[in-house]
Amino acid sequence: EDLVCFRDIRPGAPHHYLVVPVEHMGNCKTLKTEHIPIVKRMMEVGKAVLQRNNFSDLNDIRMGFHWPPFCSISHLHLHVLAPASQLGFLSRLVYRINSYWFIT
Repeated sequence: EDLVCFRDIRPGAPHHYLVVPVEHMGNCKTLKTEHIPIVKRMMEVGKAVLQRNNFSDLNDIRMGFHWPPFCSISHLHLHVLAPASQLGFLSRLVYRINSYWFIT
C-alpha cells in the first residue's frame, strides 16, 4: 500500500528493481530515525520481488541508495540488484558498497 516496486530502466544487473515509497520522501540524506521501519519494509519488498522472480540466493544481492548529488531523482528509491556477483565493471563502480556516491 505504501510502497511500489518496478524494474530499473537502465539495469545494472540481471535483476534490478527500484523500491519507492508512494508518499514523497526526499533523498537518503533526509532520512531520520523514525524512517527506519519504512527502509526495512523497502528491503523486505525488494527481497520478496527477487524471490517472486525466481532469484533465491539472497546472499548475492546488493541494496542501497545513491547519495546526493548522485541521485537522478529527488525521491527516495532503493536499488535492489541481483546477482551482485554478476555486476559488470561499470555497475560495480556505480553501485560500489558504501562509496562516496552509494550507501547500503
